[in-house]
Amino acid sequence: MRYLHTMVRVSDLDASLRFYCDHLGLTEVRRMDHETGRFTLVFLAAPRDEARSAAERSPELELTYNWDPETYSGGRNFGHLAYKVDDIHATCQRLMDAGITINRPPRDGRMAFVRSPDGISIELLQEGEALTPCEPWISMPNEGSW
Repeated sequence: MRYLHTMVRVSDLDASLRFYCDHLGLTEVRRMDHETGRFTLVFLAAPRDEARSAAERSPELELTYNWDPETYSGGRNFGHLAYKVDDIHATCQRLMDAGITINRPPRDGRMAFVRSPDGISIELLQEGEALTPCEPWISMPNEGSW
């Protein structure tokens, strides 16, 4: 397992970029606009992590800007921690066997979500190419929120 990024929702992307880049000193390393989902993702890296970010896409801060206005409260602006794993199916099975709820199963063989005991959302991403979708994950519904 290796650390990837922390996601934070922002209400004013320009103000956030001024803070994180101009004042804090982070660098924008990539940006993705998602028309259908109506959001923009901006990934930032610390100056000493830029080369690693370019090669491994980690460690990074992900700013998520939802195009439709939303007031964030109760920690909603903090999104999730993300980790790559060697085998998403085996990892989720091990967690499930330990009594941990798989909130978003790896139906696509690539991504799953679980929550910590304190309710922090954890994204698990398959290292490399997605695994072949299989049961029990394909037909497993989402549970709760992530």
